[in-house]
Formats: sequence, structure tokens, C-alpha cells
Amino acid sequence: MLSSGKAPGLSPSPGIWFHTDHLPARDAAALARSVERHGFSAFWFGEGLGRDPLAHAAYLLSQTERLVIGTGIASIYSRDPQAMMGGANTLAEQSGGRFILGLGVSTPPLVEARGHSFAPPVPAMRSYLRAMQACHYGSCPPPQPVPVVIAALGPQMIKLAGQEALGAYPCNVTPEFTAQARSAMGPDALLGIQQKVVLETSPSRAREIGRAGLALYLAVPHQRKHWERMGFDESDFLNGGSHRLVDGLVAWGNTEAIRASIRAHLDAGANHVCLEPLLPQGEAMPGEELLEALAYSAGV
Repeated sequence: MLSSGKAPGLSPSPGIWFHTDHLPARDAAALARSVERHGFSAFWFGEGLGRDPLAHAAYLLSQTERLVIGTGIASIYSRDPQAMMGGANTLAEQSGGRFILGLGVSTPPLVEARGHSFAPPVPAMRSYLRAMQACHYGSCPPPQPVPVVIAALGPQMIKLAGQEALGAYPCNVTPEFTAQARSAMGPDALLGIQQKVVLETSPSRAREIGRAGLALYLAVPHQRKHWERMGFDESDFLNGGSHRLVDGLVAWGNTEAIRASIRAHLDAGANHVCLEPLLPQGEAMPGEELLEALAYSAGV
């Protein structure tokens, strides 16, 4: 198993996820420092066709003092297992253990854009994890093994996350999914949930922002397949997503409503909840007022 034990600094304080590719580096660093200042435990970001996530993590680690920086997620198609393990060990060693490696299989369009063929996800991830485990790392080791979590939604990937990684880091899921994942992985695995949030009390406005945040995922057939396992159906995927889909996957409302959503995942078995603030069109990144409100919601 890769990185048994607990990820440092993640529990019980929530984290923040935000896609930073559209931000200048100085703004991404300012956001990470603000997340740290408001008491969140971790700052996560994803990988697309922009910045290298390991290089970007190194910069954000250099700009913060206590914050855990996590890839949520780095694609296994972007670099071979030796390069991924070497990069992760370097970041963990040079930051004193403040890095967590989230891995995923990405989506077929992004994988194919890199010139790769999208393979069956579970065998591909299993082979990759085992290849990482077998890698030789000849430099100074980090203070503890790098925590590795995987983006897991299907039952077999969830099982794999509990067996061969520290745990799972799923997004776009319900508290009912969280409970099922905890049951499948057992009590010791890390279960970090990425939860989309909209701090908006107008139902129509909140759902409009929520639909925009779900649009990318609605276009991916295997994501819809996962949602069907959660109880949604084809009618929920029409016209940008039904009210039921948006309300089930996006926490919206006032700070107390956001707090209740976080608590629902924790009560269902999550031991880390990462909030992804969805912003109205035209806003580039979360401001101080929004982060302060989310910190209040999260109890940090």
C-alpha cells in the first residue's frame, strides 16, 4: 500500500479546492495565503492542459507556511510512475511533509488531447499505483511517506483506494455516496470529499451558478454513469441539470446551510471535506469575504 497512516494536517479542518490555471501566479499564491490565513487545512487544485501541477505545488508551498497543498487531481497519463513518485517525494521533503498527492484517470477528452488512449480506469490505476510502489527513489526522503489518494467514484475504484492507497478523494457526490464509500473502504482509509458550494440564498441564482459548475461533468458519459449509481437518471441530465441534481451535488444557501452540508458528509464517514466555491460569472477567485464566510460555515 502507498502511504499508510493519516495525511498530516487534513483532519478535522476542511480545505479549499480552486482551479488556478486562469490566475496569474501571484494571484494563485495570494489565494493560497488567504486560505491559510482563514484557518483551512489544505488547498487543492486540479490539472488540465495548463500548468504542471507538481511545479505549481512547489510554488504554492514556497508561498505558504502551514498549509497542506494537494493535487486534486494529477492525471496518471501526464507523467510516468517514476516521475510522479520522484516529484511527490521532492515536494514532501522540501516542504516538511506538507504535500498530498491526489491521482486520477482524468477524462477521455483530456487524456486523448495528450495523445494517449483512455484505458479501463481500474486496471490502469492499479498498475500505476503498483509501479509507483516499486519505484526507487535515490534522494533524501521526505519526513514520512507521501500521502496518496485517488479520485474514486465506482465501487471497484473505491475498493482499490482502500487497498492500495491512503484513501479516496471523490467529487460531485452525495452524503449517501460518502456513507457507502466509508463502508466499502473500512474505518481507517482517508475519505476526503470535494464539495461544490454556492453562498447564495436565491434558489434560481444559486442553481444557475451550480449548473455552470457542473457543466463540464455533465458532458462526460462516465460521470453520468456514476451519478446514475447515486440514484439520478437521464431526466436529471437534461437542460443543464435538474433541480434535484444541482441540489444533490451543490451545497447552496447561507452559512448555516453550507455548515449542514459539511456536517452531512462528516456524519456519513468523511474525515476531510474540501469546499469548492463556485463563483458568479465575471469573478476570478474567492475574495476575503467569501473565504471568511466559508471558514465560519466550516467551523475553522
